[in-house]
Amino acid sequence: MSKGTLFDKVWDLHSVGTLPSGQTQLFIGLHLIHEVTSPQAFSMLRERGLKVLYPQRTIATVDHIVPTENQARPFADVLAEEMMQALEQNCQEFGIRFCNIGSGNQGIVHVIAPEQGLTQPGMTVACGDSHTSTHGAFGAIAFGIGTSQVRDVLASQTLSLSKLKVRKIEVNGKLSPGVYAKDVILHVIRKLGVKGGVGYAYEYAGSTFESMSMEERMTACNMSIEGGARCGYVNPDEVTYEYLKNRDFAPKGEDWDRAIAWWNSIKSDKDAVYDDIVTFDASEIEPTVTWGITPGQGIGVSEKIPTAENLPASEREIASLAFNYMKLNPGSPIKGTPVDVCFIGSCTNGRLSDLQEAAKFAKGKHVAPGVKAFVVPGSERVKKQAEALELDRIFTDAGFEWREPGCSMCLAMNPDKLKGDQISASSSNRNFKGRQGSATGRTLLMSPAMVVAAAINGKVADVRELL
Repeated sequence: MSKGTLFDKVWDLHSVGTLPSGQTQLFIGLHLIHEVTSPQAFSMLRERGLKVLYPQRTIATVDHIVPTENQARPFADVLAEEMMQALEQNCQEFGIRFCNIGSGNQGIVHVIAPEQGLTQPGMTVACGDSHTSTHGAFGAIAFGIGTSQVRDVLASQTLSLSKLKVRKIEVNGKLSPGVYAKDVILHVIRKLGVKGGVGYAYEYAGSTFESMSMEERMTACNMSIEGGARCGYVNPDEVTYEYLKNRDFAPKGEDWDRAIAWWNSIKSDKDAVYDDIVTFDASEIEPTVTWGITPGQGIGVSEKIPTAENLPASEREIASLAFNYMKLNPGSPIKGTPVDVCFIGSCTNGRLSDLQEAAKFAKGKHVAPGVKAFVVPGSERVKKQAEALELDRIFTDAGFEWREPGCSMCLAMNPDKLKGDQISASSSNRNFKGRQGSATGRTLLMSPAMVVAAAINGKVADVRELL
């Protein structure tokens, strides 16, 4: 069993007790909610005559169902409007802070909490969204939970969970130009598999992660769940503290100094014991693109789509499903695959630095004829900051649409959807069948910079050729 890791320390500090099931009752320091998984949870509270125990520890936003073109109320989608009204009512009734549209604080839940300084080292974080692992970038233990668990946290501020094993994933060396955090995590998932992390928390370490910005670390932690891990985290350091300093909810004055001292104390010990350790060489990672129907079905942009014979026997059945669904030819290069739609955004890659990097490659270029390309900032703050830097003009001059904040085409619970069997070059996190709104739509995951390269060329291209 692991010992002396940040995960062990934070788990023990938040343990309320051991339940008859053998699970731990874990106190949750920060609870994030949105409009999709919370309505039923609030209804369950009302049915039992319960209150929200610590409303000040819950923060709400709206992100999944909001349109990104026209956000005028009422929404054109009747169901979306109903969900919006339910969240507004629930927050008002139970005294929960709501980052509503137009507040200046609305956005994707995993973007707004970090940018406001709500997410901090040593916390336990929960949200009814699978990509809550994002918050582990700060040295927090963050879990995606289901609706009944959202109810539990609202009512008791605790969760019943089984303790995880801890796998240390070391990536060392300098990433080559054109290679980003998105490529790193896609490479890790490719090598370890989409089920490789089941039962584990992933601790990301090594010189590559140490040199990443906070937003890059968030990208990697965000997709931990895609590798089967329940959470992923990076030990806090000066990069973390510099990001948090002076943010809305960050400690101030003497409290800041005390906070840093405590944050340093919860880092994994130098002699910490791990259940498993895996190492990767950053120089071996190139821009990565998925070809199939799981985030683990990815290859370097210079590689060919695998054939069944080149895959382990355990992967051939899902590969066969992917070949049929994606309509791509095994053995052919992924580079040159035509694309119809190019999407930059999501909780994985919708932050300011993502847009800045993408804009570098879009500047002075233009989207290929017949390609629909659009950029969706991750929050109202990101949108405002990007527009102050005139990134919106760079994108629109290049033929991209500039949208309002929201989850958008990441999961298409809004008007942004693929049509028919269109192929999307997407900076989001999942390429499951039907994920982007069409039962036959096809998704290729890649970094924002690679999405720009695809948009300009009208097909999968190597962004390094634009450097």
